[in-house]
Amino acid sequence: MSETEQANLAAIRAYLAALESGNPGPTLRGFFTEDVLQIELPNRLNPNGKQSDLATMLQRSQQGTKVLSLQSYQIVSEITQGSRVAVEAKWTGVLAVPFGTLQPGSEMTAHFAMFFEMREGKIALQRNYDCFEPW
Repeated sequence: MSETEQANLAAIRAYLAALESGNPGPTLRGFFTEDVLQIELPNRLNPNGKQSDLATMLQRSQQGTKVLSLQSYQIVSEITQGSRVAVEAKWTGVLAVPFGTLQPGSEMTAHFAMFFEMREGKIALQRNYDCFEPW
């Protein structure tokens, strides 16, 4: 693995750790290029999928801290190739507010496949394939 690939993988690990720690908005900004694009493919929460720019991503991260009291990413596998990083992770979120039939304190679980394109050590593109377990 090249130095660049090692650095890119370390940046993605740090990004997921920052998400886990509940540091929204400005703390996350440093992980992204100014023209970053996140593509979330259709899933149970977003049946039509969603595309987000940097401002939207940061806003969504701040909203997430109001909905979740805790979240974690258990990395199942990871691979890097040049400027690309792929991560398979099991995500668990603990609700801070009611959601559908779930009460605060309930857990949601999903299996994520995340694909990142890096530019100069920052995330320029993120594609998510999120598979939520039934709730």
